[in-house]
Amino acid sequence: MAAVEGRELVFGLDIGTRSIVGTVGYRDGARFHIVAQREKEHETRAMLDGQIHDIGKVGATITEVKNLLEQDLGRKLTQVCIAAAGRVLRTVTASVEYTFGMEKEITSEDIYALETMGVEQAYEEFTRDNDTDMQFYCVGYSAMRYYLNGYPMGNLEGHKARTAGVDLIATFLPDDVVDGLYKAVGAAGLQVANLTLEPIAAIQVAIPEKFRMLNLALVDVGAGTSDISITREGAITAYGMIPIAGDSLTDILVQHCLVEFETAEQIKRKIGVEEIIEYSDILGLPQRITSQEALELLGENIRRMTGEVADCIRELNGDKSVSAVFVVGGGGMIPGYTQALAEQLGIAGERVAIRGQEVMQAISFDMENARRDSLMVTPIGICLSYYEQSNNFIFVGFNDQRIKLYDNGRLSVVEAAIAAGFPNENLFPRRGEAVEYTVDGKSRMVRGEQGEAAVITVNGQEADIHTRIQNGDKVVLTPSTAGEAAHPTLDKLPEMEEPVHITMCGVRITLPRLVYVNGTQQLGTYEIQNGDQISVQNWYTVEQVAQLADIPLQGRILVNDAPARSDTKVYEGFDVRFVPDDDEEASEEEYAWQGEGEDDPEEAYVEASYPEAVDFSPQRSPGDAAGAQQTPSEVELQVVVNRQPVTLRGKKEYVFVDVFDFYEFDLGNSRGRSIVTLLNGRPAQHFEALHQGDVINIFWQ
Repeated sequence: MAAVEGRELVFGLDIGTRSIVGTVGYRDGARFHIVAQREKEHETRAMLDGQIHDIGKVGATITEVKNLLEQDLGRKLTQVCIAAAGRVLRTVTASVEYTFGMEKEITSEDIYALETMGVEQAYEEFTRDNDTDMQFYCVGYSAMRYYLNGYPMGNLEGHKARTAGVDLIATFLPDDVVDGLYKAVGAAGLQVANLTLEPIAAIQVAIPEKFRMLNLALVDVGAGTSDISITREGAITAYGMIPIAGDSLTDILVQHCLVEFETAEQIKRKIGVEEIIEYSDILGLPQRITSQEALELLGENIRRMTGEVADCIRELNGDKSVSAVFVVGGGGMIPGYTQALAEQLGIAGERVAIRGQEVMQAISFDMENARRDSLMVTPIGICLSYYEQSNNFIFVGFNDQRIKLYDNGRLSVVEAAIAAGFPNENLFPRRGEAVEYTVDGKSRMVRGEQGEAAVITVNGQEADIHTRIQNGDKVVLTPSTAGEAAHPTLDKLPEMEEPVHITMCGVRITLPRLVYVNGTQQLGTYEIQNGDQISVQNWYTVEQVAQLADIPLQGRILVNDAPARSDTKVYEGFDVRFVPDDDEEASEEEYAWQGEGEDDPEEAYVEASYPEAVDFSPQRSPGDAAGAQQTPSEVELQVVVNRQPVTLRGKKEYVFVDVFDFYEFDLGNSRGRSIVTLLNGRPAQHFEALHQGDVINIFWQ
């Protein structure tokens, strides 16, 4: 707020159905000093039942009131405190408790934080229990009772405690009511400093705290609504509203006296003041009506209106009447209103009274011709509410949209994102799609890559979701991204890291694990898909070994020195030999079945010696991890095959079977019983090393 002579000024605006009242003042100790006061009636019925119907016209009237006050003060007004009528009012009672880390002296900041927790809890309960498409906002709250270490306490400030608690009542109104108020004051170039509820504001003046131990009701009778609040045991315990007030009486006079609304309003205000009220009807003809006639005309509607107020009071007060009622607002000043309300409540007439100047003992009017009647109770209370609580909404820009947030003093980017409907999953990095599969019946999952986090700036500065925001801030949030989807391959399975080692024809060889996907054999480069059923095999058949080594499956087969068949399984450490039928060096005893009494030659395990090794498993490239070595230079080897010179290329070393890569010999077209392979005149072993100038013979026998 602006400062006058070093003081902070509070500008309160009562935006009523019939008129707008502006009040400017400051607090000095226990007293509130009013330094300016202006009132302007709406030229048209731009508001009905406390609801703004024409924002532009209401904004124009607010501008007029503001300009008049600025002229009186000699300075500009930029911020304003306002109050909402209780139209479509909802209330929620909440109880919260906060435990400090250690015993501490409670400050006003602690109390504010505690009350804010209560408001947030009330809002959560409200949104959970009210199934409605309408957006509601908290427009005010009242602390009913405080607790110090679990015991009731009137005021927590200054006390030492480990725990502090509060019971409070929070009030909620629909977004259209709140939004209309904000737009109207915005049209007048004003920013809202505090928002409260009209009955909360009125009770600040009409019922001092020392009276709140009594079971009282306050009725603020305006033009369009009658707002009601209840006090008991030192606290405000309930709020309510009925959508009927002074305008309902004016409408009857419009019809009866055949006048426009403004003339009927003037007639109503003169009832009880002038015995005979003179006016002109819409035809321009002079007319008159006595106050008594007018009261008789309005009597039934006054009884109906006070009857609804009495019913609301009883409902808010636990189905019973109150001890006394204080009435404020212009609508309650009609003669007979207080007496009718007393009759409806069943209490003595003197216990329903209009409250005006007599409750303004702590108010100083530092201006001439100040108005001190009941119509000023709510405007002054709006100013006082600024000191009691800070219930406000702020507006921030979020990705090019303007959003409204309830200001709890701790707003951050994440609250703005939620209010704007920004998807929660777009705030945090997302993994790419995972792949789920089974290996030998056990479920596994490979997660996708982690995506990039959301990029956030507040007013152009780098920020995160916890960065605090204030009114007018500009938040730009670029959504997070999803990472690359998972692309697992078979060769990355842990089971594939351990190959199968066997000895074949005296040479130790390394074989990769065989792997099947959904019953079909696949290579290690196969990309695993969702739902794949994978089986990793830790054995080979003799036929598979022969195919991998490119050896014809002929002659006798020995596995661990025992006769075997093509489908015999070969496990880790087994010894496999392929013996031509005419191998004279092999005696019958050598190939006799050693495991007498054994049914399965696969079980006859013989410890093998490993003179040299051949690796058939997938090899790492020079760039692979785990200490890749320099690839040795290739050599050429000259041999003679069936009297023809043959050059072997592409390897550092060569074994006998490499000859078939450079010399054409039809292994499929049988021309005899078996193939004879000779190296330098003797039977060749398939994996024995070749040397420069070796003589090789290959032929059918």
